[in-house]
Parts: sequence; C-alpha cells; structure tokens
Amino acid sequence: MKSGFIGIAGRPNVGKSTFLNRILGEKIAITSAKPQTTRNRITGIYTDLEADGGEGLQMVFLDTPGIHKSRNKLGDAINETAVNTFKGVDVILLIADGSREFSNGDKYILDMLKETDVPRILAINKMDLMKPEEYLNLYNKYMETGLFQDVYGVSALKGTGVKELLECLKGFMPEGPMFFPEDMVTNDPERFLVSEIIREKLLTYLDDEVPHGVFVEIESFKEEKDITDISAVIYCEKKSHKSIIIGKGGRKLKGVGKSARLEIQDLLGTKVYLQLWVKVRENWRDSDRMIRSLGYKDE
Repeated sequence: MKSGFIGIAGRPNVGKSTFLNRILGEKIAITSAKPQTTRNRITGIYTDLEADGGEGLQMVFLDTPGIHKSRNKLGDAINETAVNTFKGVDVILLIADGSREFSNGDKYILDMLKETDVPRILAINKMDLMKPEEYLNLYNKYMETGLFQDVYGVSALKGTGVKELLECLKGFMPEGPMFFPEDMVTNDPERFLVSEIIREKLLTYLDDEVPHGVFVEIESFKEEKDITDISAVIYCEKKSHKSIIIGKGGRKLKGVGKSARLEIQDLLGTKVYLQLWVKVRENWRDSDRMIRSLGYKDE
C-alpha cells in the first residue's frame, strides 16, 4: 500500500482544523473564530483500503498550531511545534486564508518554507468568501515564489475543492506500511480530546483575551458500566478572569459544562457526569515548567 505523512501549516484561523475535520468526516480538532485555537499538534488518520485498485492508502495528517508572532513562552513553544512537524513529513500542505490580504505574517511562513526540502502544496481556503479576481491575484502572488508544486482553491467549510486537493496529496504518498488500524481517525487519547472540547466551549463562551490565558487539565477520568465520570480543572491567569469564567450565579460555567458534556457524550458513546472547577495560575504562559507539563514543549 501507499502511506505517508502530511504536515498542515498556516497562520492562525486559516481553517486548518476545519479542513482536517472535513477530510476525516469526523470532528477531532476543535475550531473557533478566535486565533490560536490549536495549541498542540493534532493527528488525523485517513485510510482508504480500496484506493489504488485495492492496494490501499493511509495518509497521516499532522495539524499544526497557527504560526504567529509570539508574545510569551507559550507562543514560542507553539511555533516550535509547528516548525518541528515539517521535519520528516512527505509533503507540506500550506493553507492560506483567501478572505484576508497577504501580509508580513504570510511572508514569514513562506521564508520558513524555503528552508524545507519536501514537496509543498498550497490550498487557498475560504473560496466562498472571495471574488474570482481576488483569487487570481493571490494565486499569482504565491506561484511567483516558486515554492509550490500546485495550488488549489478550496472551501473547507463547504467542502468545495477538497476532493480534488485530496487526490493531489495522494500522489505524494510513497509505498509504505499501514501505520494505524483502518478504523482509527486519530491517535490522540480520549483525555486530551475531552480537555480540548472543554477548551473549545470556553473559547465560544468567553470574550477577547480571557480564553488565551486558559488551559484545561483532566483530574479524573473514570469509566463505569453506564457512565463516565470526569472531573476537570480550568486554569486561568487572573482572579478577575476566574469570576468571568464562572459568571453571575455560576451561569456561564454551567453553560460551558452542559455544552461540553453533550459533545463528550457523543465522543465517548456513553453518558457523562462532568464536574468543572476554576483555579488561578498566574502567568502560566511564561512558565517553562507549566508549558512542558501541558505537553506544549518537548522535554
């Protein structure tokens, strides 16, 4: 069979996680309109045993955090995770947001890609928000760099052009083993996926800066016969943020908990009892120890 690894790169909020979820037909990566939603590298596994006349195909997508100008040690670690992912992959898929003008942030990523020696494919996302002339201008700007083997226009949200892009990526897969079982769509543990679901709901319910200073830690995860008992702690950087997260009369935290619990039940296929607590851990985003313990940086 053919099998290989694809590194997904791009700036924050270009639609990398939406694209991955679309390909897999299942939600494994959280999405949000807020920047820096993805903090860890997410693994998505696409398997088609009927591909190549029955020879089979497995593509392992590595969805990286959005590359951005860092303001703290967490940002440094996130960028490092993205860059390290490009080492050892068979092809890099750069996703660009077609609804935004080309900027210095895009140029920074292009300069970084010049240092790689693997094939590179560009997907200009959010085609549904672009005029034809806008797409053509952006297409020409990227092709002039000489960095890309091909460019595709897609809408990860609506699915436009995704099938064609997938066919292109298949062509870069070498002969190799099946790395994961055919029914596996991610190798990320359930505890991690649960913590990410809770964080996604916080991103939805909270405004502005508060979500970026939040992380979720699963304290207990007990699977019983008919129910899974989960206890999680939401850490924030300031006491004022704690009161915002809890909300008047605890209503905001209850809303986060209810929304998260329903999605976690779908993920686990069982009833869920979810307890959420909120604690303050000041300046954790500039703590090397905290960043390592949360898995944002290698030891």
